[in-house]
Amino acid sequence: MKSSMTLKIYNATPGFGTPMTEEETKNFLATADKLNVHIGTIDENGEPNVHPSWYYYDNDNNKMYVGTGKGSKKVQNLKKSNVVYYCIDQPTSPYKGVRGKAKVRISEDVNYNIPIYEKMMLKYFEDLKQPGSHFLLNAMRTGHSVLLELTPSFFSTWRDFF
Repeated sequence: MKSSMTLKIYNATPGFGTPMTEEETKNFLATADKLNVHIGTIDENGEPNVHPSWYYYDNDNNKMYVGTGKGSKKVQNLKKSNVVYYCIDQPTSPYKGVRGKAKVRISEDVNYNIPIYEKMMLKYFEDLKQPGSHFLLNAMRTGHSVLLELTPSFFSTWRDFF
């Protein structure tokens, strides 16, 4: 079932370009070819950490998903604060990107995680039989990895203004 919620979209560069529309934002997030999401967390010393990660965006529920090791720095930081700042940007022309703030839920439920993680593996490997895909899926199946479910509170977007 498609979500009927309207996205909160802001202009990331006021006076210098225009924001993407809701349709452009969703399309960019869903089809951005093998780009990373950069997730900002705060560590135990109050210092920022940035974590480039593969992601899958679900257009139906407006959520992003990231797989990571159960003991990763991301997970350690998220157990203290489940709020992140994120950024996905295209580094070549036409320049565009999306950033914002999101709440994160850590899922250890293998039955919930695997179907989503398979979609992510197909995005980056294009085949679930690739050795890397097989290795990462196995880590998720055996509980060594978890799925981070990001629920964005807003999208600050930009697109090429040239």
